[in-house]
Amino acid sequence: MAQFEQVQKFSRGDGPSVAPVPDIAPVIERMRVLRTAWPPVGGVEDGVEVFNRVYLTVTETIGRQIDDGAFPDRRAATALDVRFAERYLSAVDAAAAGRRPPDCWRPLFQYRRHPGVRPLQFALAGINAHIAHDLPLAVVDTCRTLDCAPPDLEDEFDRVGDLLVTLEERIREDLMPGPDLLELADPLTHLLGSWSLERAREAAWSAALVLWRLRDVPLLAEEFRKRMDAGAGLVGRCLLTPCR
Repeated sequence: MAQFEQVQKFSRGDGPSVAPVPDIAPVIERMRVLRTAWPPVGGVEDGVEVFNRVYLTVTETIGRQIDDGAFPDRRAATALDVRFAERYLSAVDAAAAGRRPPDCWRPLFQYRRHPGVRPLQFALAGINAHIAHDLPLAVVDTCRTLDCAPPDLEDEFDRVGDLLVTLEERIREDLMPGPDLLELADPLTHLLGSWSLERAREAAWSAALVLWRLRDVPLLAEEFRKRMDAGAGLVGRCLLTPCR
């Protein structure tokens, strides 16, 4: 029954995808509130808070760029950014309520307090989940909101992706262990070097196109989404391999 309801939801476009274009400010405020909701325990950072901190920076930056006119279509950029953020916030709400979040997010919630997982791993595991699963769905959500097709959003998708690549470089620099942790950093560098945001972004766009083509075949669309979700979850577990 639950699977049938999910398929029906995908077909109808229920939930956050069917609504007027919202303002970006509320999702930013929600992430700011979450920033203080998960304090360190015993000196160990909460992995979800690490990702939330990174994602808040990304969303604030996109918001400023939208305000500054960096996106030709401000309405489309806002809709895509908000629909994207809502997917992450829905996973947070599901975990907080004791419900099962999407498979792509489960490793981050399960390992969030593991002392052997470094902050950079938490950040990239969250980015992987958000791009590999949430981003294609957010593109479809946005198309439904704006009554358009994915090619109409390609410029906004590419600009957001370029910004994410730039910020990822800074995230790696900020969160990578220093020279005093060189022994730890060796396997960590090897592990994280096997994942590419650029490749993940390209795969997300291809997945969005497939999902859009399957929108009138909800059973196939949901099956594709489930496989996409499971694959992202598997990569997330690998990224969260304890390094000590």
